[in-house]
Amino acid sequence: MKELIEEELKRETLKWLERIEKVKFSGKSDFERNIRAYISDSRFFLEKGDLIKAFECVIWAWAWLEIGKEYGFLEVKDESV
Repeated sequence: MKELIEEELKRETLKWLERIEKVKFSGKSDFERNIRAYISDSRFFLEKGDLIKAFECVIWAWAWLEIGKEYGFLEVKDESV
């Protein structure tokens, strides 16, 4: 059971990481820097096998992206986001 949960968490993390890495965005430097840092941290934790932290980081990256987009701090060129 534990292995199934870990595999599901890893699969979801990779799915959202790969998706956000394809998004083209620009704007306020603090937002860009934080998004890229969370993406990098997610990859780092994934490589270390810390799936919970990896997933948390990719979720934070998406949160920063969505907030930046909604409040006009970022221009998101991929409208499927």
